[in-house]
This record gives sequence, C-alpha cells and structure tokens, in this order.
Amino acid sequence: MTDRLIVFVNAARVDVPPSATALDAVRAWNADAASDVEQGTRSITDSRGLVLASESPLYSGAIMRVVAVRDRASDDADLLH
Repeated sequence: MTDRLIVFVNAARVDVPPSATALDAVRAWNADAASDVEQGTRSITDSRGLVLASESPLYSGAIMRVVAVRDRASDDADLLH
C-alpha cells in the first residue's frame, strides 16, 4: 500500500496523503487558490468540468482544475438583454 497519492491540479503533479481531500490537493498546489476556494470565488472541478465538493476524497491519478466561479444571476440577466 502506498503512503502518497499522485493527483493533478491545473496540470501540475501534486503528491498528497491517501486521506487528502480535493481542497487539500489544491492547497498543496497553491495556498492562495485554496483560500479562494474557501472564500467562494473559485471552485474545483473534475476533468469533465463538473464541480467537486471541497471535501471530496481523492484517488490516484485524479485530475482537478481550479476555476473562477461565475455569477449566474449576471449571466442570466445578460441573456435577457
């Protein structure tokens, strides 16, 4: 059994413990980005672009991206004009 998982955050290899969450992996990659996720200005997505909960467990080879959170109300308002 391995004592580290290899995952990828924004194409960067990150080694984390097996108990790590998605937010832990982001924090290991970039502490400022993790802070943005905690504040709600950015979110974590999987390789398909689906939003992951910060507390999501990881598996070896997981691919995540940190993306800006879009303001859906503004997007909807733009569609009406």
